[in-house]
Amino acid sequence: MGSVRWAFRCKSWTPSRSDWLFAARCVQPEEKERIGQFVFTKDAKSAMVGRLLLRRFVCERMGIPWTEIRLERSPRGKPYLADPPKISPHCDRSWSFNISHQGDYVVLAADRGVQVGVDLMKVSMPGSSSVPEFFRIMTRQFTPHEWSVIQSAGSEREQLATFHRHWTLKESFIKAIGTGLGFNLQRVEFHLSPEPLRPGSVLRQTKMLLDEEPEEAWIFEESMLDADHHVAIAMGPPDEARSASLASWLAPPPPPPSPFTLLSFSELIASASPLTEEDPAYWESFRMKAEAPQRRREAQASA
Repeated sequence: MGSVRWAFRCKSWTPSRSDWLFAARCVQPEEKERIGQFVFTKDAKSAMVGRLLLRRFVCERMGIPWTEIRLERSPRGKPYLADPPKISPHCDRSWSFNISHQGDYVVLAADRGVQVGVDLMKVSMPGSSSVPEFFRIMTRQFTPHEWSVIQSAGSEREQLATFHRHWTLKESFIKAIGTGLGFNLQRVEFHLSPEPLRPGSVLRQTKMLLDEEPEEAWIFEESMLDADHHVAIAMGPPDEARSASLASWLAPPPPPPSPFTLLSFSELIASASPLTEEDPAYWESFRMKAEAPQRRREAQASA
């Protein structure tokens, strides 16, 4: 199996005490500490699920025991697998993987023999400005061609959906190459697939221009988790191929596109093994954060 597409819906996950404490035991101590520092529980849940997705993938698809997995971050924040103490002869190091979380979901995408980046965005109205004002603020992030496509999409809702579709494509490419915030997004221009993007469909016809030149070595896969959540996956030459000669690099035949598989919590932790002892205070901290909005509402009502 040459690709993995997993999704987890955090919005519908209300962890019990035992679930949250077990999850916390199954991630690296420094990640547990980082997750515990989030102010809002929705952010803590997304971060926890992201780490569990990564570890599940490395364990089940790359063949490294859960307790021997060591995940680290590049200077740009991209997760990668550090060399574990013992590498199984059956470990498949040809995989590239990436995660994204936004809106109601966390997603993981992975493929063999290519560099992978994934980005997820929920279509939503701008919080503090009108749609035209929001687009004005974002003007420098898109090319004239892209803006013409976005602003001719129809209603404001349809324009926002097209905006987020372009945004996920650009971010998936940035995440795949690991460049980060310093990359000028106007260097890349996307020409969308003529087929409409709908929930349940997976498209690969979108093309990219880099510095006004077609980039045939890159494949972009687009899908929707539901009517509001766009996902884009960039698949291109690995680091060593980009630093050498693309002319000598032959992309492996991509596997047939497949939609994301939505995992339950029990499926997420099916291969998990604890790394640390249980920490009851970790649940109390999470519970207090979860109850904080209700306490604020009660305080405002009684004021």
